[in-house]
Amino acid sequence: MLIDELKKANIEAMKNKDKDARTIISVVLSKAKLLEVENKANNKEFNDNDVLQIIQKSLKELADEKQGYIKVNNQERVESIARQEAVIKKYLPAQLSEDEIRKEIETLEDKSIPNIMKHFKTNYTGRVDMSLVNKIAREN
Repeated sequence: MLIDELKKANIEAMKNKDKDARTIISVVLSKAKLLEVENKANNKEFNDNDVLQIIQKSLKELADEKQGYIKVNNQERVESIARQEAVIKKYLPAQLSEDEIRKEIETLEDKSIPNIMKHFKTNYTGRVDMSLVNKIAREN
């Protein structure tokens, strides 16, 4: 399971004194633990898709944070965040390309935006950038 890989990576980062890797992996593990407890309380199963969603959300948060540091010209923090992004991106599966997304949309009977978004969220969690899917869906 993906959560186990992250736990091992966290231990490795501690051993190697890799502060950037340790920071982002710890954040993801903390969010995952909270979601796992919440899912248990609601009798939902916790799985790799949940972890992938957390990773994607964390990457978006890092990108926003990095933009802020770029604006204030703090190059050291920008580089640190870039290293954190590289560490966590390794745990995402290969992303679908625009062409693959378009082909998948073509196979759907109901091409309404809510249906398209639901289809990708259900079937391609972690393998697709939902903002890109939304953009492509609006073009059709």
